[in-house]
Amino acid sequence: MRIYMGFDDTDDKDATMGTGRLVREFVYGLNIDCHVVGVIRHQLPRLENIPYTSNNSSACAIIDISPDSSIDYLRDYATEHLGKYCAPGSDPGLCIAREDEVNSEIIEFSKNVTGRKKTQKEAMHAARTIELYGLGGTNDGIIGATAAVGLTKYGWCGRFIEYGRLRELGSQLHVQDLFSAGIDVISTDRDPLVPLPGDEILNAEWIRPSLWGGRPVLQVQRVDYGVWEPAHGKRKKGHNIPSDSKNRATVLPCSGQ
Repeated sequence: MRIYMGFDDTDDKDATMGTGRLVREFVYGLNIDCHVVGVIRHQLPRLENIPYTSNNSSACAIIDISPDSSIDYLRDYATEHLGKYCAPGSDPGLCIAREDEVNSEIIEFSKNVTGRKKTQKEAMHAARTIELYGLGGTNDGIIGATAAVGLTKYGWCGRFIEYGRLRELGSQLHVQDLFSAGIDVISTDRDPLVPLPGDEILNAEWIRPSLWGGRPVLQVQRVDYGVWEPAHGKRKKGHNIPSDSKNRATVLPCSGQ
């Protein structure tokens, strides 16, 4: 059974760890009965009428569990993790759904979140058939958390910040290395050629595949015949996990199953 878990608004301007890193740390701590498929970062709009910290991104963890397993463990562990690592001035939200529960209404709401301001009331209405929780502050994070789930199901936006052996790949790569890791490679050139298994990929220190058609796809551009490089590079900013943090979250359910 595949579970989508959306997280948003977990940091503030002084936070040492952004939402993407927080969700990565969350999946690292899951028990062995949970298979982590990946973590996807989703970009939300940086509009003047929408409060956000720096980049306005949310994240979705994709986790496979056995069909007879309960999601209670995931919910409880996520709530504990958010309580421990959310910044004091944040407004965290958590959304949890089985893959087959993410309907067209949730997807349409989520697509709209990427282009205009939406409200908590609209998020709660769209997510009324799944689980949605406000965990502190204004609870505004429920909007982005819902969007993270819906956009992941949509399958055509966001980028993987965790996926299989993604972070173990070296800087000297061939296209076949990515194929072997379950990552497709597609040229974004105006007149694209097909990246072949033996082709080289230069400047591969930072590989973050896009979510295209429900799959991880690395966008590349041609340097020369048989030589490619990632079409997108790393943003010059990072967050570190805090060494100590107190539990600050109060669970405030917004909708149930």
